[in-house]
Amino acid sequence: MPYYTKMGKLPKTRHIQFRRPDGALYSEELFGTEGFVGPTSTLYHIHPPTQVSGWKTLYSTKVEYVEQDVMRMRHAKTQHMKPRGDAVTGRVVLYGNADVEMSVCVPAEQMNYHFKNGQGDECLFFHYGSGVCYTMFGTLKFGPKDYLIIPKGTIYTIVFNERPDDGSDDDAFGGYPKSEMPFGKFIGFETCNASHILPPPRYLSKQTSQFLEHAPYCERDLVLPEEPLTFDERGEFEVRIKARDRVHSYIYPYHPLDVVGWDGCYYPYIFNIESFAPIVGKVHMPPPIHQTFEGHNFVICSFCPRMLDFHPEAIPVPYNHSNIDSDEILYYVEGNYKARRGISSGSISVHPQGIPHGPHPGTVEASLGKTYTDELAVMCDTFRPMFPTKAAIEIDDPQYPESWRSDHFAPGEVRAANDQDAPKVKANGAAVNTWD
Repeated sequence: MPYYTKMGKLPKTRHIQFRRPDGALYSEELFGTEGFVGPTSTLYHIHPPTQVSGWKTLYSTKVEYVEQDVMRMRHAKTQHMKPRGDAVTGRVVLYGNADVEMSVCVPAEQMNYHFKNGQGDECLFFHYGSGVCYTMFGTLKFGPKDYLIIPKGTIYTIVFNERPDDGSDDDAFGGYPKSEMPFGKFIGFETCNASHILPPPRYLSKQTSQFLEHAPYCERDLVLPEEPLTFDERGEFEVRIKARDRVHSYIYPYHPLDVVGWDGCYYPYIFNIESFAPIVGKVHMPPPIHQTFEGHNFVICSFCPRMLDFHPEAIPVPYNHSNIDSDEILYYVEGNYKARRGISSGSISVHPQGIPHGPHPGTVEASLGKTYTDELAVMCDTFRPMFPTKAAIEIDDPQYPESWRSDHFAPGEVRAANDQDAPKVKANGAAVNTWD
C-alpha cells in the first residue's frame, strides 16, 4: 500500500514488551515483503502465530493451458456459468501466463474455513453480490463494483450476504433457478511472479507516496479495514494455504484472526470502480488513462462512464490499434459498448498482441456526435501472451474472430448494415456479411 496506517492496540514503539491483560506477552509478527526491504506491517497476536498442526495437502491449483500455439481473437461468455464451490474453490481460471491468472467465480456455497494465498496477491472485482471479508487486519464490507485487493499472505474468509430471492434483470446474473441462485459473481486477478498489485507509480509522489493531483483517485477513495479486528477463541480452526501450486490445510488451536493491533503499509483494502475519475481529452485518449493498478508485466484498467472527446470532428470510439507488446483482456460489466457487437454484460474479449483490433464495422459512423458513454468494464493488459484454459474454450464464441469481416460503408449504408432486418448490404458493388 502507498501510505502508512494503524489500527487497534499498539505499544509505543516496535520490538518492545507489550503485555496482555493477564500479563503474558502479545506475539509480535513482522509481516513483510521482499526480504525486509519491501512494504511491511507489524501485527500483535494474542497467541503465537506459529502454533499450527495437522498439515496436509488438499488439491492441486496448477493451471493447464490449451491452444498455446493458436493466436486469434476470443470472446468468452460467462453470463451463464454454473454456480460452484465457494469464494475460493469456485474460482475458474480462464486465461493466464507466468505473470497473472484471470478467473471467474460464481459461488454456490459459503466458506467454512480461512484462506491464505501464500503464492500471490489477489485483486477481486465484484460484479454482483455483497458481504464481509474478515481478515487478520480487520473487516472489509464489499458490494457490487468493488475491487478488493488482498496482499499475499493475508489470512481471510469471505462471508456473502443472503442470496437474491430471484434472478437479476441483467443477463450476467439472471436466469438462474431459485434453487441454484449464486451468492454473487466476481472476477479475480492473481499474481504468479511474486510481484504485488499496487497503484501505478506515476500516480504517487516519489518523496511521500501520496497520490498526486493528476491521479484519477486518491487516499479518500480507498476503504481500509475496520473493527471487529480481534477474535479471541480457542478450538480447532482450519486455515487453507495456497503455495507451490497446491492448497494445504493447517489447523490452528485458536481463531486465526486474533490480532489486537497493527500498523504499516501492507494491508488489504477496497476501491469502488465508480470512484475512478475518468480522464477525457479533445480527441480519443489511449487506454493508459484508465489504468488503476499494476503488477509486474501486467496492468488493470477501469473503463468508466465519462464525457467523450470534444473536438468538433472527433471519433469517439477507439481507433484501430496494434498494441504489439500486449494482450488485451476486457470484462464487460454494464452499459452500451459502442465499439463492439455481440458483446453484453459478463462477456470477456481477448485481443492478442500481433493482430490489429478496433471498432466493429459500422460502429465508427454510429458513434459520431455522441458526447457521453455509459460503458463500465475492467481490462487487464499483459506483456506476455495470455493462454486459455479448457474452461475458457468451453464458453468461447467461435464466431467472434469473424465479426470484423466487413467493409466501411457510406452513412446511409451503415444504417442498413446495422439493421437486423437487412443482414446484407451492397458495398462497392459486392455483397458483404454483417455481424451482430
